Amino acid sequence: MDSRVSELFGGCCRPAGGGAGGALRGRGGAAPGGGGSKAKKKNGRSRGGKANNPPYLPPEAEDGNIEYKLKLVNPSQYRFEHLVTQMKWRLQEGRGEAVYQIGVEDNGLLVGLSEEEMRASLKTLRRMAEKVGADITVLREREVDYDSDVPRKITEVLVRKVPDNQQFLDLRVAVLGNVDSGKSTLLGVLTQGELDNGRGRARLNLFRHLHEIQSGRTSSISFEILGFNSKGEVVNYSDSRTAEEICESSSKMITFIDLAGHHKYLKTTIFGLTSYCPDFAMLVVSANTGIAGTTREHLGLAMALKVPFFIVISKVDLCSKATVERTVKQLERILKQPGCNKLPLLVNSDDDAVTAAQQFAQSPNITPIFTLSSVSGENLDLLKVFLNILPPLTNSKEQEELMQQLTEFQVDEIYTVPEVGTVVGGTLSSGICREGENLVVGPTDDGKFLRLKVCSIQRNRSACRVLRAGQAATLALGPFDRSLLRKGMVMVSPEMNPTICSVFEAEIVLLFHATTFRKGFQVTVHVGNVRQTAIVEKIHGKDKLRTGEKAVVRFRFIKHPEYLKIGAKLLFREGVTKGIGHVTDLQAITTKENGLEESLGPGQLNF
Repeated sequence: MDSRVSELFGGCCRPAGGGAGGALRGRGGAAPGGGGSKAKKKNGRSRGGKANNPPYLPPEAEDGNIEYKLKLVNPSQYRFEHLVTQMKWRLQEGRGEAVYQIGVEDNGLLVGLSEEEMRASLKTLRRMAEKVGADITVLREREVDYDSDVPRKITEVLVRKVPDNQQFLDLRVAVLGNVDSGKSTLLGVLTQGELDNGRGRARLNLFRHLHEIQSGRTSSISFEILGFNSKGEVVNYSDSRTAEEICESSSKMITFIDLAGHHKYLKTTIFGLTSYCPDFAMLVVSANTGIAGTTREHLGLAMALKVPFFIVISKVDLCSKATVERTVKQLERILKQPGCNKLPLLVNSDDDAVTAAQQFAQSPNITPIFTLSSVSGENLDLLKVFLNILPPLTNSKEQEELMQQLTEFQVDEIYTVPEVGTVVGGTLSSGICREGENLVVGPTDDGKFLRLKVCSIQRNRSACRVLRAGQAATLALGPFDRSLLRKGMVMVSPEMNPTICSVFEAEIVLLFHATTFRKGFQVTVHVGNVRQTAIVEKIHGKDKLRTGEKAVVRFRFIKHPEYLKIGAKLLFREGVTKGIGHVTDLQAITTKENGLEESLGPGQLNF
């Protein structure tokens, strides 16, 4: 991890670099006004002659879910079967979603098709989609000039099919931003389908505690769902739908993790980012206050944990156009500085939103910026278009590999439900978990693992029989004693023989510290769903650390052992002190589930 992320925590702001944002708008050939590369000429005519349509897209990649097709006019039966097989591959790569660019050569040249050829090509594409059980939606059409007097078009089509082993496609988006920036209100508007009244009515359904309603400030982690059907239409709580109906009607589900903005709830926000494994983060910035409070800190957390993020500037109805532009420029300046090294992409149209979604998933450096209002609804549809098209980061092959491993479920929440018993919420990080399965949970305070049985499973508030790697859910454990459970535990397959430790080593970067970081210093360590105070036992090769320095440090948990893995991302904090790194070695204690045998494991340290 680049230690320059520390600039975001330390409050240092360097001047912006060159016009990266402007250069980006021409990239990929989709955003209006981009210009990009100059049109090449052939026989005195320009290729892709429109000024706002660059003549090339990036060449087609063999992997990924984007397919270029010059034309699909009356293919033979053999060719049609080949095209169907190709579509299945692209859908598998995109975990149920694929984008077809019709009228584009494999090298990315924008040729375009006549009206008649395009109609025939879309008809073939529809037949292909029917054959594999998918739906298609036209995202956008663009005109190009390519050595022809007849108008020629390129059409971009989204193909969506829910994988056979899933109820819907699922993405998790963590919502970050300073207190009072409009995070909960924006989620209320998106998920309830009604605009806010300017006094926070839309957010009332999201709050979990009375003091949150009274203060208007989120202090806990809440989850909200937004669905899209196979045609890309929004499915939410409007029309008096229940959560079960939203799940049944949706082919794609966005789960928003609403996190706290106030600094005193920072540990809750960090826990939400580390334990719930969000695919993306949405940083909400108020147009009238700009980058204030914890905004910079939340941005630094997302970068430190390598969570791709996009930015929403809210409350534009309260400000003049000049104020909104000033906030956008302030953000662009921070995103371009060396600590971030991002390319901002301001989204002003549906065309921009489609481009932003595709390029955001392909390049980690691109950061889309939306300007919207939860009261007037201005540009709200652009965010919905973006979320509908946003593809998952992992492909099906990576998920298959995770599913073949032994079961491991991270415990993030614990409840007691009347007539159901003890219920735990969390994420399945590997393997498959089925209803009725026997697992072991731990480690307890004395390092034991206890037997339990999964009685039932729920995902997004609807019943589910099988849980797969990467999915979040709640598991009912029946009469299991709740007092034996705590956040940070894991439920694993009994065959795993899990490794736990009280002492571990990590390679860290000290992002910010007021003085020097020494032996004996106590910090709160976050590793996945684990959150516990640890003491610094040794700094290898040094007596002390200052801001920006790297070292391998030995930590010891002060309360009880935890389940850790080598290579896991680590984040620690204490007051203004913050650092990141990864676990490099463990003093492992392998504990059999009955707790009778203990022995030092293979990852032990030599002291």
